[in-house]
Amino acid sequence: MKEQSSRADVRPALSPGDMADRFQRTRHLSRDLVQGLNEADAAVQSMPDASPAKWHLAHTTWFFETFLLRDHVPGYRLHDPRWPFLFNSYYEAEGARLARPERGLLTRPTLADVLDYRAHVEAAMLEAMPLLLERHGELVELGIQHEQQHQELLLTDIKHLFSRNPLGPAYAAPSPPASTPARSAPLRWIEGPEGLAEIGAGPDERFAFDNELPRHPAWLAPHALANRPVTNGEWIEFIADQGYGTAALWLSDGWDWVRGAAGGLETVSAPLYWRGGGRQWEQFTLAGWQDVDPEAPVTHISFYEADAFATWAGARLPTEHEWEAAARGRDPLGGLQLDRAGPAAPRAEEEVDGFASLYGNVWEWTGSAYRPWPGYRPAAGAVGEYNGKFMSSQFVLRGGSCATPRGHVRPSYRNFFHPHQRWQFTGLRLARSL
Repeated sequence: MKEQSSRADVRPALSPGDMADRFQRTRHLSRDLVQGLNEADAAVQSMPDASPAKWHLAHTTWFFETFLLRDHVPGYRLHDPRWPFLFNSYYEAEGARLARPERGLLTRPTLADVLDYRAHVEAAMLEAMPLLLERHGELVELGIQHEQQHQELLLTDIKHLFSRNPLGPAYAAPSPPASTPARSAPLRWIEGPEGLAEIGAGPDERFAFDNELPRHPAWLAPHALANRPVTNGEWIEFIADQGYGTAALWLSDGWDWVRGAAGGLETVSAPLYWRGGGRQWEQFTLAGWQDVDPEAPVTHISFYEADAFATWAGARLPTEHEWEAAARGRDPLGGLQLDRAGPAAPRAEEEVDGFASLYGNVWEWTGSAYRPWPGYRPAAGAVGEYNGKFMSSQFVLRGGSCATPRGHVRPSYRNFFHPHQRWQFTGLRLARSL
């Protein structure tokens, strides 16, 4: 999940007791996610796009300490005045910071030190909660939402780190097998609404990031969406049909990328974390190496791969307007999402109101460039930096994944990544014009 720290739009506010409980539950889940990690697991950075688990724990704490305790609680003193340099991410207004590719060099502070930091800030936040909610409730909610984003990033970054270990260590034990293996529904096309549609966060949403605003009209041409995401089994057919070797299926930049000509270290011939061939494929999961489940949604694919597959299938990627129109009115709390620490992994799900896995399971690439909605305005100050300045050269994903904390996504939620990135739980749902 892309970290976004920007203006929150909160309506209505929770009570102080409810918000304090929500704050604590969010903080406890982050702590639970690292319970099985040793000091080395929590400190190593496997690539510049990823961050160490220890850094995620500290950065989310820095957010609360900086934008709430430091700025709005009289007399608060920083836990360690040296640490903002270490744990600021991209906030230019907050001054100099450690370069992102060097986060894995932080052998100190230790994991225990970071956990003590978290405890210190949590205690201060809970003590000041009534004051903060009275005057800055939107920032408290923003901090909680920000930490939920980092919970997903923590899991995907640990997965990437462990995948680079030749031993293939497991983050968590695999889930018990179901008595009846889940099967994906047959592919069907569901016609979407056409004409004028309202897009963006509406007055019924208690919270929205600024990139979901303002609500605005958009025109939908006749179209249909697939009832479910593309499966691993269908992806194996794409591989067998030389999908990775047929230039006509690929965008020009994608063809350079798949051949390793765009700065990559090697050519691409399967989703990230796959090995094997033919009908015998394995994939690396948070439970270690497992056989690829042909019924589960394919994941860890780039925008380039998603677009090539859609072309091969005689379809296209949905626009984010089409996706949001289909999701509107459906329960965002449904589907496979993160409820507790464990081996998050996609799996086949039953249909609800005609669709399977609109929320959760895998983030779904859309064909829409990540650009501002008409009338968009970023928030003032440092917390307004994170969305608007990244609205270039990225594509939008919708719906959440198996590693997205339940309650974090909504119909208008816009995730975004560069077209070559695929270490997140990214998949696709087909669309076609009518």
